[in-house]
Amino acid sequence: MEAPVRAPEIARPAMTWFNVAAPLSLADLRGRVVILDFWTFCCINCMHVLPSLARVEERFPEEVAVIGVHSPKFFAERDPENVAAAIARYGIRHPVVHDPNMTLWREYAVRAWPTLVFLDPEGYVIGQFSGEPDADRLVEAVGDLVDQARERRVLEPVPLLLEPAPDPEGTLAYPGKIKPLPGGGWIITDGGHNRIVVADDSGALQTTYGSGRAGFSDGDAATATFHGPQGLIADATTIYVADTGNHAVRAIDRASGMVSTIAGIGRRGAVLGDPAPASETAMASPWDLEIAGDRLYVANAGTHQLGVIDLKAGTVARLAGSGAEALVDGEALEAAALAQPSGLALDPAGRRLFFADSETSAARVLDLERGEVTTLVGAGLFDFGHKNGPFGKARLQHALGLAWTDVGLVVADSYNRAVRLLDLERGEASDIEPGLTCQDPVCLPLGEPAGIAAAGNGLLLLADTNNHRILELNPAGASYRTWMH
Repeated sequence: MEAPVRAPEIARPAMTWFNVAAPLSLADLRGRVVILDFWTFCCINCMHVLPSLARVEERFPEEVAVIGVHSPKFFAERDPENVAAAIARYGIRHPVVHDPNMTLWREYAVRAWPTLVFLDPEGYVIGQFSGEPDADRLVEAVGDLVDQARERRVLEPVPLLLEPAPDPEGTLAYPGKIKPLPGGGWIITDGGHNRIVVADDSGALQTTYGSGRAGFSDGDAATATFHGPQGLIADATTIYVADTGNHAVRAIDRASGMVSTIAGIGRRGAVLGDPAPASETAMASPWDLEIAGDRLYVANAGTHQLGVIDLKAGTVARLAGSGAEALVDGEALEAAALAQPSGLALDPAGRRLFFADSETSAARVLDLERGEVTTLVGAGLFDFGHKNGPFGKARLQHALGLAWTDVGLVVADSYNRAVRLLDLERGEASDIEPGLTCQDPVCLPLGEPAGIAAAGNGLLLLADTNNHRILELNPAGASYRTWMH
């Protein structure tokens, strides 16, 4: 029998802690079962683990301590301010230690995001699990560990004094995508408030859909609930919503305001395949939508695929992506591999569906007529940066949104805090912002913008997510201003 392994200390110099007043050591956690959640905030699979951990925390509030260990992949994820914003955006209430140099990652022999490491109340490593655990089995397994610790009389929890960040104030909280509303106005996913916002062309609030409480219930505009919606699109009669936290696609009737569910069952689903009843098929973190007639295109980020909902037939099917997480071009259904597609833009002719493939920091396109995927900008899962020039040499960093314009494809280059222009005719990338002059009384750098839209007359509207606002960009006038906050 192998001797138990003493857990490496988690309180280290120069590491930033969140949601607690002071760093926590293993001695502070003695007497509890401890779960170390090794994660990074770009990772969709890491996001999927959070609800399971929340169930554990709810079931064992005294006996178990969950500690997030943030282990960054991207350059932007090393910045503590960005980590703090992600913690607030995801609603993480447990303590988190930021490990930008991956020290704890190495010492705990972690190899993949996400990974859970389990410690007993005496500070010994008793297990490790990589990937997304089944929530029920996780609660059951942790319950067994708690029972064992109680039988050994080592369960002596000491209360932890948590200090989570306050919720943002203002009309918007972590807005995601912004899209035009046919007939005039704009629709915005107000993810931090779990609702959909409608604004007029001047940026004035018109109406909202959703109670503001996180949940998964249909009903009228005031009582229906969403959970962290990220994407949306509208036609003349309906607003369609990528209800990301609920793994569902919802529909809002523009005449009555009634909300219904057209795809998804409220839990994370497996890889999409042949057409299946949409109302009975589990989706996986749908992140954005586009529409052409009765075809509703879905960025199904959690399975690294594009899907299509046939609104007339009521079915959902794979459109592109094998389900593998990679950057592979070619035939859409079997050969092509995607990595967390997070933004969609359909060309005016309806023949090409552009998408932001966030984990490969890529802008890619699906030819809908030929059924082929091609990469415009991007090279692989660990190739990223902020480089302009020919597409083959240009680099993005975890881009989340894009939009078709008369001058090319504009990209919300999220982790670069930038707006990029991809000139499709010349095959070159350039910056729009940085390069514009702020016209606001108080000016802030961009905060991981996640959505972008063409507003006519050469103007762009940008969801400046971590700053809880929508900006109006005027590239011709070399300026920008806050349009909604």
